[in-house]
Amino acid sequence: MRLTLHVWRQSGPTAAGNIEIYPVDGVDADMSFLEMLDVLNEQLTTEGKEPIEFAHDCREGICGSCALMINGTAHGPWKGATTCQLHMRAFKDGDQIWVEPWRAKAFPMIKDLVVDRSSFDRIIQAGGYVSVNTGGARDANEILIGKETVDESMDAAACIGCGACVAACPNASASLFTGAKITHLGLLPQGQPERDRRAIAMVEQMDLEGFGHCTLTGECQEACPKEISIDVIKRMNRDYAVAAARYHEPKETAGAG
Repeated sequence: MRLTLHVWRQSGPTAAGNIEIYPVDGVDADMSFLEMLDVLNEQLTTEGKEPIEFAHDCREGICGSCALMINGTAHGPWKGATTCQLHMRAFKDGDQIWVEPWRAKAFPMIKDLVVDRSSFDRIIQAGGYVSVNTGGARDANEILIGKETVDESMDAAACIGCGACVAACPNASASLFTGAKITHLGLLPQGQPERDRRAIAMVEQMDLEGFGHCTLTGECQEACPKEISIDVIKRMNRDYAVAAARYHEPKETAGAG
């Protein structure tokens, strides 16, 4: 295939950015999107030009590093897939493809297609640890947990922190991400001792990072490569409201209100 890429180039956080156009020939339908960008970067390097910076790591849909807007859609046209799992058979010969970084105040620009998502790390850090008594391994069936609860917790824990929810949200809200992190521990016995403190700390850190309000448009769950439901936002709001009622007045900025 021969494609034409319209790629956002920006040399640094304070530099002016612009779209540059690159023709790419010989693209195989079985290539991943990132492999196609590798081919383009080899082409640019051969021509003595600076390659395009983009984030990647595992290339297996696990790490959440490959954060790209492709034709205006977070991670591209395939639902339930990260950019590294998107293959070029999703496109046709002669297609024009626009490639841009995540756009959010809380994700400041670094270079080209790379943004700083350390705000997510700080939200997780605000959640702290769980109280666990160490010692010999406990029997797997010693603490019985219902299958429905386990399934809900595991679904929330599938979040890889890629930031697609923020990029897709018209308000740049991180409520789906924060709700998933609060939910997967809040449903399990191990997460109960710090449940209230965790909900307050993580929601308030989310607000401090400059993410927008959640208005439940649902764009986040549509863009999420792990297809996490916005039900986690409902649970986050409940946990925050209950915890805040016990300790202090809730903020208006907590999730979807």
